[in-house]
Amino acid sequence: MRFATSRAAATLGICALGAGLTACSGDDPKPPAPAATPTPTPSALPYHPFDGGRDGLRNPVLAVKIENTRPALPQSGVRAADIVYVEQVEGGETRLMAVYSSKLPKRVGPVRSARISDLEILRQYGRPAFAFSGVNPEFKPQIRRAPIYEVSQETGGSAYYRHGPRPIPYNLYADPKDLLKKAPRAGLPRDIGFRFGPPPAGGKPTDGYTARWPAATMGFTWSAKEKRWLSTHGGRTNTAAEGGVLGGETIVIQYAKMTRSRFRDVLGAYTPIIHSVGSGRALVLRDGMSYDARWARPSADKGTTFTTADGKPMTFAPGQVWIVLVNDGKPVIP
Repeated sequence: MRFATSRAAATLGICALGAGLTACSGDDPKPPAPAATPTPTPSALPYHPFDGGRDGLRNPVLAVKIENTRPALPQSGVRAADIVYVEQVEGGETRLMAVYSSKLPKRVGPVRSARISDLEILRQYGRPAFAFSGVNPEFKPQIRRAPIYEVSQETGGSAYYRHGPRPIPYNLYADPKDLLKKAPRAGLPRDIGFRFGPPPAGGKPTDGYTARWPAATMGFTWSAKEKRWLSTHGGRTNTAAEGGVLGGETIVIQYAKMTRSRFRDVLGAYTPIIHSVGSGRALVLRDGMSYDARWARPSADKGTTFTTADGKPMTFAPGQVWIVLVNDGKPVIP
């Protein structure tokens, strides 16, 4: 584990210095066609479609890529997110994509670079603002064509700043309010398929679960006192820079097919593609219970629905939702 983590950290550091990346064959999803700017419309649901609450129903949507390796911990701003995605990247490590709407933190980061899987995940959000620190140069045309408002380090100006004693690239942060000022037409929250409400029948009492990738683990343990799942990173308590422990009221372990993209980093590690359109199995953790579930997403511009084993809607607990994407099958070779 120590070797894999060091290798991944070295990869990230080299990429931050702007070294060129090479390509190889693969089955990248087709880039989204250029889209007209949609008219923002609020969700018809009686609650915020991201967290089941009542706040921020007409607030714009902002997604931010955040480093998730040990040199970047503790992270800032993750506790304020409505939804947190955990995605596998090169070297078998993981990276977060935090989605904000109901509220914004004062600071978020360390902000890191985007990946090809992000664009497919974000299509269900309409046209959100998307913050990141950079991309593989060969991937940049797809970013430009995607239905997002780019507020990257390249375009975000003073919204980004260096903070703290960590070395580059682990010290880049951003002010979410300033990011959204750069994207005044960012879309409003829309129905992305989540349903919130009382727990369904059929759950199994569960203390916790550990998600695994080739070079990383994240655990989630139920806290009856806090009424949410508290996370660990590599077996250690995953604290937040603002204090407390990261975690959410609902944790979704979503099993999705992963394949190699045509992109590789300078050490030869492949960038995996997470196929978030389609269907598959899931494990949903809420209220100290676990539920075997199914997920389905018919197309990139549609939301992801979750159902119980008997086909009924899988309701989430109101509060922060983590979507933990793990490979459905053998691990993708880094």
